Amino acid sequence: MSKFLVAGVTQIETIVRVDKVPVSYVPLTSVNDSIFTAVGGDAYNESLALKWLGDDVTFMSIVGRNQDLGIINPPDRKVTLSTEYIIPQMNETPTEVVFYDKNRKQQIFEDIKDLRENTYDMSMVTPLVNSCDMMILANANFCRPFAIAASEHGKPIAVNIRNYTPEKEKYNTDFLKPAKVLYFSDDTLTEDPYAFIDRMASTYGTEVIILGQGSEGLIIYDKSKDIRAHYKTVKTNEVVNTIGAGNALFACFLHYYMETGDSVNAIKNALLFASYKIGFMGTSNGFMTTEQVEQWRNLIWGIAKTPFEEHGN
Repeated sequence: MSKFLVAGVTQIETIVRVDKVPVSYVPLTSVNDSIFTAVGGDAYNESLALKWLGDDVTFMSIVGRNQDLGIINPPDRKVTLSTEYIIPQMNETPTEVVFYDKNRKQQIFEDIKDLRENTYDMSMVTPLVNSCDMMILANANFCRPFAIAASEHGKPIAVNIRNYTPEKEKYNTDFLKPAKVLYFSDDTLTEDPYAFIDRMASTYGTEVIILGQGSEGLIIYDKSKDIRAHYKTVKTNEVVNTIGAGNALFACFLHYYMETGDSVNAIKNALLFASYKIGFMGTSNGFMTTEQVEQWRNLIWGIAKTPFEEHGN
C-alpha cells in the first residue's frame, strides 16, 4: 500500500451514448439507459481507483460553495473518499457533458466555471506532504503550488496532462519539468507519437511517459529501463463506456509502479484494469480488485506472481 496525495478537478459529468460522433441533428432522441450523470473529474476518478486498490488516498479539490458533498460518496459504493480536503469555494462546481459512440469517439462539452480564478489554501497541504509517497496532480491552475511543494519536499510527482496541444505546452511547464511520471492522451496529438515522447523525454528529463492511444493501446517510455514500447489493448469485458478509462489506467499503473518499481508489470496490470473498467457506465464505476488483476494477468500474459508478490511484500 502506498500513500498518495491527489489534487485536481471535481466536476459533475453527464455521459450520453450516441450512435455516432459527431452527432447529426434530430429534434428528439429517446433511448433508455443512454444518459448517466454523476460526480467525475480526472483526480476524483484516480482517487477512487487507488482507494479501490487498497492505497491510502488524500484527495484535495475545490467545488461550488453550495455543493452538497454527499454526492462524493454515493450510498451504493463500496469505498469512500474523505471530503475533509474538498473545499466548497467556487461560484459553482465545474460541469462536463460527454457524447461517445461504439467506436470510442468522444465529443466533450466543458464548463469549468471560475476554476481558473480559484486557489487552494496551501496551509492545509504542507503538513501532509511529508507523509505521502507520491503526489498525483491534474494540470489545473490551483495545482501549480502543489508541484512546488512536492519538489521542495523531494516527493515524486505524477501528472495527468489533459488536452495537450503544442500551443499550451508553455503553460504546463510547471507540471512537465518536475514530474517523474507523465500521462498524455493522443486525442489532440498532431505529431508522430514516438517523436512526441522522445521530445518530451529529452526536453524535461521525465523518467516515465505513458501515451494513451484509445482502442490502439498505448506507448510507454521508461528512461531507467531504456524502454519505449507499444502495448495493444486487452479484452476482459464488453465495451459499454470508455469515458474514464485513461484515469483508471493511470491510477492502476501508479499503484503497481510505486509498489514494485517495475513499469512493464505495472502497465500490463493497468491495461487489464482499464479494459474491465470500460464495461461499466460512468467514469467512477467498474474497478477490478487486485485479486482479479492477478487472475487476468496470469490468464493473458502467463504471469502468476511478481517477485514482489512472491516474497509477500
